[in-house]
Amino acid sequence: MAYYSKQRARMVERQLRGRGIEDERVLAAMGEVPREQFIPAELRDRAYADQALPIGEEQTISQPWIVAAICQALELDGSELVLEVGTGSGYSAAVLSRLAGDVVSVERHGTLSRSARERLDVLGVGNVELAVGDGSLGVPGRSPFAAIAVHATAPAPPRALLDQLAEGGRLVVPLDAGDADVLTLYRRLGDRREAVPITPCRFVPLIGEGGFTPG
Repeated sequence: MAYYSKQRARMVERQLRGRGIEDERVLAAMGEVPREQFIPAELRDRAYADQALPIGEEQTISQPWIVAAICQALELDGSELVLEVGTGSGYSAAVLSRLAGDVVSVERHGTLSRSARERLDVLGVGNVELAVGDGSLGVPGRSPFAAIAVHATAPAPPRALLDQLAEGGRLVVPLDAGDADVLTLYRRLGDRREAVPITPCRFVPLIGEGGFTPG
C-alpha cells in the first residue's frame, strides 16, 4: 500500500500538476482514489503510468492526465448532479464522487458495470448510481445535469446529452477528428452551445444511438 501511495503522489505532482492541472480539488481527488484497485491484477505495476490500460470488453481505463483534464474542465464545486457516460472500471466515477454531490454513471457492458459497483462499494463510495444502457441517450429521468463527462469518442456531441444539460451546464466529450480525437468542452448558454477544444486525445468509440453503430 505504501508503494502505491508513493506512486500516486508522484503521479499527482509530475503528471498532473506538472502538466497544467491546477484545480486543487481535482488534484486532491486524484491523490485519494487508489487507481490500482480499478486495474486488472496483472497490470497493477503500471497503475500510475501515464497511459490508458485495458480493462476487458475492448475498453480501457484512461490515462490519469485525461481523467484530471475532464474533471478540471467540468469546474465542479461539490454540489452538482453529474452524468458520466462510460463507467468502465469505475475509476473516473470514484474521482467524480469526491468532486460532485451525486453521480449517475451509464455503461453499456453489464460485466463492467457490475465490477465497477463492487470496487466502488469496497471503497465506500455511496453517491454514485450505476446504470446499464446506451449512454449516448443520457438519463432523461434524472436530468437536468450540471455537468456531463463522456469517456468515449463521438462523431458529434450527442443531441440528447446537450438537451439534458442544465442552464450553464458543461459537457466534456471527445470528438472524432480523423487522425486524432479532440476533447471538447460545451457550455449551455440559453439556446446556444459554446464549444471550446481542450486537447487532442484517443478514446474508444461511443457506441449507441447518439454515437457510432457497432461494426
